[in-house]
Parts: sequence; C-alpha cells; structure tokens
Amino acid sequence: MPHSQTHTCHDARTNADANYDCDIAIIGAGPAGTVAAKFLCDAGLSVIVLEAQTFPRFVIGESLLPNCMNVLERAGLLDAVQDAGFQHKNGAVFERGVQYQSIDFRENFEDAGWGTTFQVQRSRFDQILAQTTINAGADIRFGHKVTHAVLRDGDCVLDFENDAGETGQIRSTFVVDASGYGRVLPRMLGIAKSGSISDHSIARRAVFTHMRDHISDPAYDREKILITVHPVRTEIWYWLIPFSDGTASVGVIYPDQDPEFDGLDDQTIFDRLIGDTRLAPLLAKAEPTRPLNAIAGYSAQSDTLFGDGYVLLGNSAGFLDPVFSSGVTIAMHSAELAAKALIARNNGRTVDWDADYALPLNKGVETFRAYVDAWYDGRLQTIIFNQPDADNKLKRMVVSILAGYAWNLENPLVNKTDRYLEMLHDLCDPS
Repeated sequence: MPHSQTHTCHDARTNADANYDCDIAIIGAGPAGTVAAKFLCDAGLSVIVLEAQTFPRFVIGESLLPNCMNVLERAGLLDAVQDAGFQHKNGAVFERGVQYQSIDFRENFEDAGWGTTFQVQRSRFDQILAQTTINAGADIRFGHKVTHAVLRDGDCVLDFENDAGETGQIRSTFVVDASGYGRVLPRMLGIAKSGSISDHSIARRAVFTHMRDHISDPAYDREKILITVHPVRTEIWYWLIPFSDGTASVGVIYPDQDPEFDGLDDQTIFDRLIGDTRLAPLLAKAEPTRPLNAIAGYSAQSDTLFGDGYVLLGNSAGFLDPVFSSGVTIAMHSAELAAKALIARNNGRTVDWDADYALPLNKGVETFRAYVDAWYDGRLQTIIFNQPDADNKLKRMVVSILAGYAWNLENPLVNKTDRYLEMLHDLCDPS
C-alpha cells in the first residue's frame, strides 16, 4: 500500500496509518542496509533498521572497489568515509610464483566514475555508515534480532528479541532484508540454497586474521590489494589488504574438505600455506592482532530476490566469492536499485520487481560470476598474468570489471562476457 504523501525520517511514527511503525523496515545495518536506509530517508520515507549485532563488530569484505564510491556519493555517505582516514586504494597486484602483474583501477574503460577507493576496517566503516544514516534520521536499533516475519505487501510484521531479552514487533508496509550472511528471510522462508553458486567452482574455506604487518619491503605498494596465487595449486589464493594504521587483513582460500589438510588445525594450515609463497618473508615480522577466523562453504544463493512484501539485498540474496572483492559492491548496488523502486512505489508508481530490480542487478552479478568461474578454471589467471605490455582497449575492459563496473553495458565484457573472456584468453594464452 504505497503512500503518496511525504514523511520525515526523524520520527518513525509519522505514517498516515498510526498502526504502522514505519514505511520500510530493514533487517541489517551493514553497507546494504545503511545505503538503502539513507536513500529512503532522504526521499522522505520513515525507516526502522533492526540489526542483530552491536556495533562496532568484526567482519571481512574490507577491500572496496571504485564503483562503491559512486554509490556512496549518490547516497550522501561519501564525505564521512573520506574523512575517516582509511587506506587509499588505486588497484591490485597479482602474484603467482615469479609472475607479477600490477593493475591500476584508474586505467579503466569508464568515461566517468571513480578510479580509486579505500581499504577499510569494516568495524569502523560499517559504524561510520550507520552513524551517518542515523544522523540523517533513520532509526537503527542495534542488538535486535528478527525472530519471525509475516509478509504481505502493504502490511508486514517483524517479531524481534533484543539483547535484554525483550520482545516486540515492527509493522511496516514493506521489508528489506540486508542481513548479509545471516540471510534472515531466506532461512525463514525456506528459499536459501547452500553450496556453490558458481557452475565451475567447489565448496571453499577461508581462514583469515588481522596483523600488525611490519612490512618494510620498499617495493610493497600499500595502495593496492595483493592477491597471491599458490605456485603449484592455482586454485588456492591469498589476500593481503593493508590498512592505514600499519595493520593488514590476511587470508587464504582453499578447497574445503581437501584431503591434504585432513587432521590439521586452522593455524597449521594457515602457516603452511603462507610459507609456500612470498608472503612468508613479506610478513616475517608480522604480529597477529586477533585470533584466526574461518568460514567454510560461504557461497550461497536464494531461489528468488523478492516476494510479497520483501526484497533481498547483497549477501542475503547470495554471495559469490571473495576473490574480486565484489561483495560490498553488489550489496551497495542492490541497495540503490531497491531504494529507487521503493521510492517509486511510495510515489504511487507500480513497481515491477523483476524488471526494476532482479534483472538489472543480476546482469552485473552474472558478470562477476563469469569472472569467478574464469579465475578458478584458470582462464582469468592466464589473462591477468600474460597481458600485453601495451595499454589497449581490451585491457581497460578487464580493469573496469575488476574496479566494480560490472553493470556498464557499453563494456563488451559486460554485454558479452563469456565471448570476450574466451577471446582474451586466446590472445593471452602463451601456448
């Protein structure tokens, strides 16, 4: 039931129907939830965000892509991020044994848009987005876990329990699920799928930590994420994400249930795999600042991205793989698309959630998915490590996708992804 009148976001109970607590209820206060809330709030809708955790809290997904900056700018969140002193990022370095390739995101296919971004500690980054959104008038309630949902477009009810054990309900006209890996509505509605969502990939495991890195190598570029590939087993790769305070996020991805690691604990696996690469001398003086964490079988998807009275954003809808840092970019893009549709709905226009949300979102997701598949089957590694030295249009097309511009249909690698990936592989294959 859309409402044509304007509502202020500073009072969640300004809806024309006093039985409603807000226009839009959002589950989750990560990047997807806060970006959606900020867009909706600025458009005059009342918003309540229920976040199960208390901020700040640790989470990975720390290396942003330049396309994120465009969304943050349009949402009015960019100034707060720029003022936070995060590590500047202008590209990525790929290493595999003696092979080395540096990619500058500013050398992309785009005529406009950002070519740089930041590497962020998500505990601070997410808190900054949340606080800026609160300052804009959104009602964000931390420590509120959604326990049940009754969904019908125009009349939705979320039951919750807070950290004090108190229970309650939120009634809204629509629900946005931005609950990330928690995937609250997909689990409740039985539409969550576990396992890989990439045709050519298998279940994988990530082991990761934060370190005070003490890197003194003058060749090391803190303005780029370092992605290292195992010199023998090319399906195993590592990330090293430097932060501005001298710490870094370090992680390794390897096949889950791999018999090579049977009976070994996380620390032994982590140390052994780091020791197989140039990361070992680079991090020789590093000191861990938090215990190792592990996530297994992280890829997932949902049967649908929307339904009667709800829409799924970001990781709640599905997660591909961390290799190209696409998670936060997809989350923010989905938040902006969903917010535009909800604002149109509020203004009395009919929303076709398939045409206005799912299809355009999936175009970019499928581009990223093709890149993930090509990474693990070796084609993209061949392209990256055997690029022609000369700058060319094809290289700029690749860089644009790596920079997060996976929705630009002017780029043939978006419009005809598989065809151009094959063409690039054939051009770069040394055999």
